[in-house]
Amino acid sequence: MLDLTTSNLTSRYSWETLDQDQDALRFLESTVLPPYLNTCRWFAGKARQQEKFRIAVMHNLALRSDVDTIAFLAVVEVGYTDGETERYLLPLSFLETAQPGSAEVPPKGILTTAEFDQKGGLLVDAIYDERFRLALYANLAGEQVIPQKAGQVRFHRGRGLAEEDAEATVVSRVLPVDSSNSALVFGVPHQPEKYFLKLYRKLFQETNPEVELVSFLTEKSQFSHIPAFAGSIVWEQENTPDITLGMMQLMVENQKDSWSQTGDYLNDFLYAVPNRLFTIREDVFDRVELLGRRTAQMHLALYSPESNDLAFAPEAFTDDYRAFIIRRLEDLLERRYTMVIDNYTKLDPLAQRLAWVFMEAKEMIDEFIDDFRKRPLESLRTRIHGDYHLGQVLATNDDFIIIDFEGEPESSITDRKIKHSPLKDVAGMIRSYHYAVSAKLFGSTETENIDPNHLQRVSERWFNLIRDTYMNAYLETIGNPHPLYKNSNEFNFLLLVYLLEKAVYELGYEISYRPAWVKIPLKGIMDVIQEIEKIRTADPNRASDVPRLQMGLLETKKE
Repeated sequence: MLDLTTSNLTSRYSWETLDQDQDALRFLESTVLPPYLNTCRWFAGKARQQEKFRIAVMHNLALRSDVDTIAFLAVVEVGYTDGETERYLLPLSFLETAQPGSAEVPPKGILTTAEFDQKGGLLVDAIYDERFRLALYANLAGEQVIPQKAGQVRFHRGRGLAEEDAEATVVSRVLPVDSSNSALVFGVPHQPEKYFLKLYRKLFQETNPEVELVSFLTEKSQFSHIPAFAGSIVWEQENTPDITLGMMQLMVENQKDSWSQTGDYLNDFLYAVPNRLFTIREDVFDRVELLGRRTAQMHLALYSPESNDLAFAPEAFTDDYRAFIIRRLEDLLERRYTMVIDNYTKLDPLAQRLAWVFMEAKEMIDEFIDDFRKRPLESLRTRIHGDYHLGQVLATNDDFIIIDFEGEPESSITDRKIKHSPLKDVAGMIRSYHYAVSAKLFGSTETENIDPNHLQRVSERWFNLIRDTYMNAYLETIGNPHPLYKNSNEFNFLLLVYLLEKAVYELGYEISYRPAWVKIPLKGIMDVIQEIEKIRTADPNRASDVPRLQMGLLETKKE
């Protein structure tokens, strides 16, 4: 029986029967899991009022060792006083005191000391047990299906896992990076770090969109600028959507992401600004052009009009889809207007002027949204990256690798799978470039004594050149016309919709966490508003009582 007087887990039964030991499970739920999960970087419920922890499911996975044993894939349900229950994947392993490797487990991997059937040791997160890591790899390579009490765990193997590596001697380690998931690395002879396995900690009642997109691009297209799909781990149950537990890909050479690289490129520009010089290295344009081409190639690969997979078949701009985007945008706008009013006095003078024009343009924005609701659109929607920015693109020596296809972290899994115009990705990258230059100029000591209005103009010149370079390369690669975009008018109109949505979303984050950066998304909103104004004035048939944009509010004394 359990010794409840200490935090040590003590059971007279063997480790392999933990899933049947109700006393031990209750002890874990009440005493061990609450403090442990709250120390884990991947546990998202720290700020919520937790009500209960329950081990809902215990899948077992055989481990090959001198003495055969098992690990458990525990699914932990966390209930809260308010809101939905969450589920987390917590692999569990028992390392006896004399077990090789027990001394190498970091403190963050130890749940508690434990004793099973008079054998003492550590109850650990199984990712820190090499036997568990090797079992994951072997099952993926062998495409195993393991029956469980609740359905089955299926290991899919992808094209990215080489035939010669299926039976290879494998080495493994846990990446030390703390994030919302856990990362394991596997090496084979002559290549010590070849495969990367991501275990998804927070579980959703659907297949992870990243697995769907990466496997589709690897198996069904020739697009090679992603880490190739090598396999996935899925929990299958009858009459229930599959739940993704993990995905393996080819390891990518550890290079800077494009946000960091762009920051490096901007240094030359930054150092020239105080001397009133405008400097952009030629290779910066080359890299931006290449990223524009790679973005277009990704979208062409995801455009699959002949696909038998409905999840990837292109769709029209339906009324339901427009209503979804409009609800999201109107809700964002309403909350942002309130936030701007409540925080107006905290903004710097430049941000205040931009905020004032944003507020004055409310009717114009409303009219633009109504245009989106009613306007005939023949462009198409497809699956897209969904959270596309410079931080999601790794810069290799002479090319790019696009990563992290999970979608917007704040969105539900269902919403992440909604098909959008690929211009949503394009808008995300454009906004990322705008952030890169603005953050560099407004946040550096080299420019802290320069008039903010001058910095605004200088940053806009750099941004406009980079944006146009990126867009020209994108359009040239996509081809004109292309079924994804009916014509240039629809292209420009839809791009404004997604740019507005992105910048309005960013505004809320900056007001809450970085007030000094509020001017960045406000300027992005301003750019969209000015383009909307051009559309209105260029249409001789438009009858509107909406007042013109009050650009005079932005005027300041000339330098």
